[in-house]
Amino acid sequence: MSDLSPAGEHPTVARGKAAPGSTKMATASPACPLCGSSDQDFLFAKGDWPIHRCTGCGHVFSPAVLPSHVESVYGSDYFTGGGAGYADYLSEGPIVRRRARRYARILSRYMHPGRVLDVGAAAGFFLQGLKDAGWNGCGIEPNPEMAQYGRTVLGLELEAGTLEALATDERFDLITMIQVVPHFVDPRAALDAAKAVTAEGGYWLIETWNCESLTARLFGRYWHEYSPPSVLHWFTPKRLTRLVESLGLQEVARGRLSKQLSGGHAKSLMQHVLGDNFLSRTLRPVARLLPDDATLPY
Repeated sequence: MSDLSPAGEHPTVARGKAAPGSTKMATASPACPLCGSSDQDFLFAKGDWPIHRCTGCGHVFSPAVLPSHVESVYGSDYFTGGGAGYADYLSEGPIVRRRARRYARILSRYMHPGRVLDVGAAAGFFLQGLKDAGWNGCGIEPNPEMAQYGRTVLGLELEAGTLEALATDERFDLITMIQVVPHFVDPRAALDAAKAVTAEGGYWLIETWNCESLTARLFGRYWHEYSPPSVLHWFTPKRLTRLVESLGLQEVARGRLSKQLSGGHAKSLMQHVLGDNFLSRTLRPVARLLPDDATLPY
């Protein structure tokens, strides 16, 4: 098996040493979800959510998980309430569909279209874009309303549930996890579940942020991807590759792709990151001039 992993863009916390102002946790910390070490640095908190870095493997994560985490975090508000989620996810459909078609062109360098499982499929727009390029398959999405939209409006094969609880005898030629891995409570357990339904010689396509990218280093703790409890893990390409290879897969390719988002989503993210401060109030009148349906490079 092999792993096709264009890594998306990535932001960063200083590697190896604790970030300026961080302190060593004096009490026992929850085990690192990747290597199991309890030796960690406390980096900073976002609201009530602590963010740690494992001193053993360098993984950056939040050890705080809500009871009934999936139901609590990925309900309807995640797709319509703004903040760290979306103000109107359904309006993102054309952008997501185009992105999938672009990925299909990349995948064509390595494999022919076959059967795909899209993990964290939301309403199914990414799956729809892959189908445009000749793929067939299904998706799994924890939010029942999104899954129902994909089934009834888009006519897709979508199941409401989680990857970890997926019960199927089918094996997939491709498993796509687009901006999904950082949301898993236990990434290793989730990827073990993905491996169990991957066909021999099958591929994974993973997109996620790089917590050591220039953007992440510039913004530090104010980087928009530091948004627990929605996002619980922050990877670098190297650490993500190490995790995947520990499961017996091999990296085939890696890339840094430009993205697009809607004007409405951009304004929602800006408000979430900046909050109600002087800079936010200064930018708000300018932001209102941006149409919600505008498409922006990201």
